[in-house]
Amino acid sequence: MITSETYTEAKNTVLGECQAALGAIDTEAVNEYLDMILKADKVFFVGVGRVLLELECIAKRFAHLGIQTVVVGQITEPAITPSDVLVVGSGSGETLFPAGIARKAKAIGAKVIHIGSNPESGLKTVADLFVRIPVESRAKASDEIHSEQPMTSLFEQSLLLFGDTTAMMLVKDRGIVLDDLWQYHANLE
Repeated sequence: MITSETYTEAKNTVLGECQAALGAIDTEAVNEYLDMILKADKVFFVGVGRVLLELECIAKRFAHLGIQTVVVGQITEPAITPSDVLVVGSGSGETLFPAGIARKAKAIGAKVIHIGSNPESGLKTVADLFVRIPVESRAKASDEIHSEQPMTSLFEQSLLLFGDTTAMMLVKDRGIVLDDLWQYHANLE
């Protein structure tokens, strides 16, 4: 039977796992990630499934901060150029569509950032930067953080929180007044 204790236990598991995952991300890689984002003319994002949903959240928040963002496949997607960055979200690094898009972007000359959990994926030869969220994946590496949650939930949650964490870093770094950000929020609601 589901009880309040069941909720409390599940909540504590999710929060504890997210805390461990975010704490295991290399801060130097985070700094390099933000440096590449800020130097790019446009930042493209690609992923599939729940990972794509998290990347869309990151793209939206970065747009609020004045960064020109594009989600691959949106109807108004412009051409990627060598002055742009593609952020690939894929825990395994082997997901067919994002991996193919990464190779195409690299061939065009764009920088590629892979955010994932598998450092030995096929994307390691394509990515200019790998930001590892070392959580349990299909690769089953010995150093991955185990999760009690279904499938790749921990990676997806950590990706969303990583995006919000890095957005907060940009807000503080740029001295942005939070109330000023509302001018960038959608107003056709």
